Amino acid sequence: MDAELTTAPAAEETEPEHSRRQPPREVTAETVAVRGVQEVLAKQPVVTVARGMSKFGDHAIGWLALGALGALFDRGRRAEWVASAAGVAAAHGASIAVKRAVRRSRPGDPGVRVLVSTPSRLSFPSSHATSTTTAAALYGRLLGRRLSPVLVPPMLVSRLVLGVHYPSDVAAGSTLGGVVAWGVRRHLERRRNRG
Repeated sequence: MDAELTTAPAAEETEPEHSRRQPPREVTAETVAVRGVQEVLAKQPVVTVARGMSKFGDHAIGWLALGALGALFDRGRRAEWVASAAGVAAAHGASIAVKRAVRRSRPGDPGVRVLVSTPSRLSFPSSHATSTTTAAALYGRLLGRRLSPVLVPPMLVSRLVLGVHYPSDVAAGSTLGGVVAWGVRRHLERRRNRG
C-alpha cells in the first residue's frame, strides 16, 4: 500500500493577512515614560522652548560658541575657556562614537510623537545631554556658578518632550558628559599645579 505524499499548504494560503504582519514592537517601560512626559509636557510653549534648546545643542554648536565668547572676553583665563570648549567638543565626539558602536534606534513607537528633526536615527547616548552636562560643569566652574542643576535637567527633559530619546539615552549622555568634564578639570588642575 502506497502512502500518498501531501504537503501542507503555504503559509500565504492558510494564514489570514493580518496574522502575517510583523508583530508590533514591544512597549517598554522607557516607551511608556516618553509617552507620559509627552502627555504632560508636550504642549505650547514647552515644545517651542524644547525645539529652541534642540537647535542650540545641535552638534554642541551653542555650547562651543559660548566657550569661544568666554575665551574672547575673559582674557585672563583664555586658555581655560579654550580647554573647556575643547572638552565640550570631545564630549560631543565621544557621544557620537558611542552612538555608532551601540546603534540603538530612536523611539519608534506610534504613541510617541517626534517633534523635531534629528541628524541621525541613532539614540544612545543623547549627544545633547552629553555636551550640555560637560558645558555646564566646565563653564560653571569658570563662572563660579553651579550651572548643572539649572541647565542639565531641562535639556534632558526636552529630549523626551520632543520624542527623540529614551530616559536611558539622556541619563547615559549626562553621565558621559560628567566623566568628560571631570577629566578636563583634572587636566586643567594638573596644568595649573605645574605652574
